[in-house]
Amino acid sequence: MSLRYRAEAALFFAFMALFKLLGLDRASALGGWIGRNIGPLLNSDRTARANLAAAFPEKTQAQRDVIRMAMWNNLGRVVAEYPHLDKFSPHGPDARIAVTFRTGFTPDQAHGQAAMFLSGHFANWEMMPILGHQLGYEGATVVRPPNNPMVAQYIERQRGLSGPKAQIAKHNAVRRMIGYLKGGKALYMLVDQKNNEGLAAPFFGRIAMTTPAPAALALKLKAKILIAANRRLEGAHFHVTVHDGPDFTPSGNETADIQSLTEILTARIEAIVREDPAQWLWIHRRWPTEKDRAQMARAQ
Repeated sequence: MSLRYRAEAALFFAFMALFKLLGLDRASALGGWIGRNIGPLLNSDRTARANLAAAFPEKTQAQRDVIRMAMWNNLGRVVAEYPHLDKFSPHGPDARIAVTFRTGFTPDQAHGQAAMFLSGHFANWEMMPILGHQLGYEGATVVRPPNNPMVAQYIERQRGLSGPKAQIAKHNAVRRMIGYLKGGKALYMLVDQKNNEGLAAPFFGRIAMTTPAPAALALKLKAKILIAANRRLEGAHFHVTVHDGPDFTPSGNETADIQSLTEILTARIEAIVREDPAQWLWIHRRWPTEKDRAQMARAQ
């Protein structure tokens, strides 16, 4: 393991120890303060500014800055909440996750039926698999592990405290995803990140390379799609609204159907972002850069 990874991990674990010591609410508040004060100094803040300007040209700079600072506050809180993921639950007197189901798909109905819970990096995105797991939707979380293996191991362990212990890395995912769905289990997936090997789909008026996996699996295995919108309420409390996926009728042209359904799902994610843009992670390099376009052109 490289010296850089060891140094990163040492700093990361020092913060995790501090956040653990503080308790959930105080840790979340401190994380928000760090996010608001340190985040805007990072290079990724330029990405957030550019993304917001392109997505909301009709908003003033001041309005976009409010969104951006709220995003940094939320991201700081998310990091600080990792040592406390075992405290999040929709049950009990200190329930931290409220839920609204705008679907009749109950855990009893889910037994033996393949399902995919799709969402994006909204609020604390770990709430969706925790909620589904604790409500009885047995399955696995599809994840993109951090590059640092020590940090990745810690986050994997924390996710399994209250959420699904089974976690599938995106870079080696398809066979295991199919296995879970064929077994009538659920998959929890975030579908808002750039995938240069994916399909081009409109997102905020610009083409964004998007994973086709949910559409392909839904069409191939007749898996039910559910879309989760997560909102941070006050402090370390959340509300997750679960909607039915689109009512999609395949045409019989597999390639065209996957493209169409991917575009529909991407539009649903965009609609959730537009409802409360401060809840989304604007530092994603979601849209292709000139370098990306050149690489894709060479590959084609």
